Amino acid sequence: MTTDNFIKIAIFFAVTAVALGALGAHALKDILSDSQLNSFETGVRYQLLHAITLLILVLNTEKFNHNLRKSLKLMTAGICFFSFSIYLLSIQDIIGISLWFLGPITPIGGVLLICAWLILLFSIKK
Repeated sequence: MTTDNFIKIAIFFAVTAVALGALGAHALKDILSDSQLNSFETGVRYQLLHAITLLILVLNTEKFNHNLRKSLKLMTAGICFFSFSIYLLSIQDIIGISLWFLGPITPIGGVLLICAWLILLFSIKK
């Protein structure tokens, strides 16, 4: 993936995080339980934080070595696995489909995010 692709991905994640945050705060607040809404908001928070992180990193590639690309890919996958599995698990009652099988995907996404941050630590140019 090129730098331009990661910029677009970061912007897409930011836009969808803001839209989903608004959806949660307005449309879903009376439909979801407090626990479901808190989970949904956690997904939004992590997605937005990592979207901004992706954008900052891509705009500062000269400060990192070749391992940056691995970190960006893992962070992208981590966002998808972590946040999007939380969204779907939170709304499964509303859509009437059991998505129990996504339960293990959320922690895998968390592990991918942690790995992305660890690789980033070793990607800083000296």
